[in-house]
Amino acid sequence: MSGLFGTLNLGSRALQAQSQGMSVAGQNLANVNNPAYSRQRLVVQTSTTIPSSVGPQGTGVAAVAIQRIHDTLLDRQIQSEGSSGGYWSAQQNSLRFAQTGLGEAIGSGTQGADGATATGAVSTSTLSSDLDGLFSEFHNLASSPTSLPQRAALVSRAQQLTTQFRGADARLDAVGDALNRSIESDVAQSNQLLSSIAGLNDQIRRSEAGGGSANDLRDLRQEKIESLSKLTNFDSVEDVDGQVTLSVGGEVLVSGKQVVAGLGTRDAGNGRLLVQTSGGNPLTLTGGSIQGTIDARDGDLASMRSDLDRLASSLAQEVNSIHKAGFDANGGSGADFFTGGTAANIGVNPDLIANPNRVQASGVAGASGDNKTALALAALGDRPIASLGQQTFSSAYGRTVAANGAGLAKANEQVENQQLVANLLQTQRDSTSGVSIDEEMTDLVKYQKAFQASARIVSVVDQMLDDIIQMKR
Repeated sequence: MSGLFGTLNLGSRALQAQSQGMSVAGQNLANVNNPAYSRQRLVVQTSTTIPSSVGPQGTGVAAVAIQRIHDTLLDRQIQSEGSSGGYWSAQQNSLRFAQTGLGEAIGSGTQGADGATATGAVSTSTLSSDLDGLFSEFHNLASSPTSLPQRAALVSRAQQLTTQFRGADARLDAVGDALNRSIESDVAQSNQLLSSIAGLNDQIRRSEAGGGSANDLRDLRQEKIESLSKLTNFDSVEDVDGQVTLSVGGEVLVSGKQVVAGLGTRDAGNGRLLVQTSGGNPLTLTGGSIQGTIDARDGDLASMRSDLDRLASSLAQEVNSIHKAGFDANGGSGADFFTGGTAANIGVNPDLIANPNRVQASGVAGASGDNKTALALAALGDRPIASLGQQTFSSAYGRTVAANGAGLAKANEQVENQQLVANLLQTQRDSTSGVSIDEEMTDLVKYQKAFQASARIVSVVDQMLDDIIQMKR
């Protein structure tokens, strides 16, 4: 339609378009502090032309879509790096707990896993210091083989050492339990996210069925997907209806509005929880905090516990082998110094605790002043032990502590690197999808001026129509 009524319709469409533009700018400004929000832009185009006596004539402008500004490739990169970041963060936290479990940091009053200083949380001694102290007491006994107080001091130090072994084992066992609970918690959180993503799939499909893009729902779904990526790795594919399918290792978890299979845990033996689908199919994860926790538990933590058991077993065997061949103050022989054979159950022979004179320090029966066995026990502290890879007891334990420190240092480095990558990707996303207050304020003024101009067109046409009506009277 041409003429004044056509111009009136043109002005009306322009008012609607500028009004929608202001709404979009306002939506952007309202979400300026929403990290999951992708800025939106009103897409306008020239409305359909009509023929006229002077040729095709424009009919104004039409708002055709509200476009979500985002980079799909960048979203996938952030999702992928989220899995790597979650993996190394879980490794870092797990190894910090394991380091604390050894009791070295706590016992010496230095920083624990949470960064706080623990003063007197356990004791002023550590397994390392008590291990050295045991052989020092053997030296002291060799210097005074008939001294009952010295024998009592030796037994007391040995009790303290075995308490340290059992305490370290109990703490590491508690760390393992805590890591299992962390896996269960992450699995439960993953299932909640899977359910949310499936629900958003359905909402997006229904919302976009009539055309357009459900921008805010897509932003929310992307946020859920990225949160899930921090927990576990997965593959995602979007279909023509805008719904995503999520799968892990070929096992479909979400398809459309359905959660085909959730995540669950299974006991692989010895209290080791692994991940499977809710249908019972084992899953092999390669990223995310769940797998990071599993690898720390079955890797460094398991090695620490194995090393601690080997150390306790070797100590008991080597000391007992020498001690049994010696003689006590009354000529008795054949008694073990230590009981048990693991870090969890090592202890001091109760007979020695009850009567320190039963310590077999002599190498000759009936010669209470002889110190041959005590000297052999003292020298054991500096002797390479075959079962410990030809290392001394102190060196073997130092290697265990150092290995944990090296693993933690690697995790710390990887977390730092992942954070740098994440920050870089987030900066790139912000430059593409982030809301700029200055830009939106400029758009608001632009739309305001365009609205005023369009309103002026309508006002002028209205006045012209009124003039025509007046002419007919």
